[in-house]
Amino acid sequence: MDFLSALPWWSYFVFLIVLIGLRDLIQKKHTIRNNFPVIGNIRYWFESIGPELRQYIVANNREELPFNRRQRSWVYASSKQENNFQGFGSDQNMSEPGYIFIKPSMLPKMKNPNSGQYQIQAIKTIGKRRNKPYKPTSIINISAMSYGSLSSAAVSALNQGAHKFGCYHNTGEGGIAPYHKFGADLCFQIGTAYFGVRDENGNFDINKLKTLVNDNPNIKLIELKLSQGAKPGKGGVLPGPKITKEISEIRHIPMGKDAISPAYHSAFGTVSEMIDFIESIAEATGLPVGIKSAVGKLDMWHELAHLIKTKEKGPDFITIDGGEGGTGAAPPSFADHVSLPWVHGFSSVYKVFQEYELCNKITFIGSGKLGLPDSAIMAMSMGADLINIAREPLLSIGCIQAQVCHTNRCPTGIATNNKWLEKGLDPSLKSERFYNYMKVLSKEINEITFACGYEHPSQFTMNDIDIAMGDSNSTHTLSKVYGYEKTPVTKD
Repeated sequence: MDFLSALPWWSYFVFLIVLIGLRDLIQKKHTIRNNFPVIGNIRYWFESIGPELRQYIVANNREELPFNRRQRSWVYASSKQENNFQGFGSDQNMSEPGYIFIKPSMLPKMKNPNSGQYQIQAIKTIGKRRNKPYKPTSIINISAMSYGSLSSAAVSALNQGAHKFGCYHNTGEGGIAPYHKFGADLCFQIGTAYFGVRDENGNFDINKLKTLVNDNPNIKLIELKLSQGAKPGKGGVLPGPKITKEISEIRHIPMGKDAISPAYHSAFGTVSEMIDFIESIAEATGLPVGIKSAVGKLDMWHELAHLIKTKEKGPDFITIDGGEGGTGAAPPSFADHVSLPWVHGFSSVYKVFQEYELCNKITFIGSGKLGLPDSAIMAMSMGADLINIAREPLLSIGCIQAQVCHTNRCPTGIATNNKWLEKGLDPSLKSERFYNYMKVLSKEINEITFACGYEHPSQFTMNDIDIAMGDSNSTHTLSKVYGYEKTPVTKD
């Protein structure tokens, strides 16, 4: 001991380096570390912090995906009630393909008497033929994100903020948790595993759904999830070790056993059977029932529209999820290549329903990076009646786009069940930030609407927005690019 205490401090550092070097020489998993002991580790360290380096040092304000620094900064500043303006003009390349131009009126509309209100109420009532029709008080609402995918603190923050602002909160397919019960209206989502409304064999149980709806009067809508943009046609697995007693009770699944979300529904196998399933749910609960789906092949969409037209039955609303969406984990092959982006998917389905003259009988909901004013207005001009947003609300409550949602190591405590990481997220503070973000988003949508000579964003048409084509600096209207004119919305 006396010998060790007599050694200079730097000798311990040398000893540590020698140990690392020996470890690198002995291991055979990494060639770089074996060939270049010690210094080879620097390569892996830089690789691990690569996203952070690009995000904060290398990439410019407009380069990053899925949300660039300028977009994130606007959300952060809006949620904190800070200055969200920019100076010295736009730093955008307005000639790049896909750039959005919103056309203002020479004489803007005078603000209406209700312009001081933050919510922009929906024009359509969802499910007018049901016993309990629902007219959302906000055109912007929270998209489906389950408890389990998000932490209890994150779900609590969103629900509290939604209650204060007046928008509805989609539960996601993981069932209703105590953290969904702070007063906001709810859209209860039913996925392929029927979590929360399943029997012991994993089959759908209509009696459990009726009990759930009766016990939770805040449920205003029921959404049948067919697929999602990030991984359409692919199921999921919640590993047994991750299933807590609380999650077991919420989802009606056993503890210690992997919970499988199939890629398909066991309750129906055809479009006609799906319509019958929707009608049985609506009859049992009295609530409007809709579907959520990513878009690819259109044959079944034609079949669905035809059956709705002939039977006068079917979904009360349709949520179109873009392939660029997704708050959870997905294989890159699915997230990057399977299903159409929102603009192509939505326009394709909307045109199908136009053929059958159904656009004013169904509420269309858009989902997929639409939580910024320009994107939201473009979606409304294309025919969306409502907009569901997910990742932008997460940014408002602290998400830093670390893109580690699939690792359970989310540093902000949002997409993790790690209690150590979750403890830093204060729901009371973050709910205020989400509330602030929703106020600013709605305010700016309203202000752009007035600047274009309208009173409500549903009045935007396909000719009010041009898209840069990238060819000789030319632009075309949305109607020319996507080949249809939006059906005028009739107010209920």
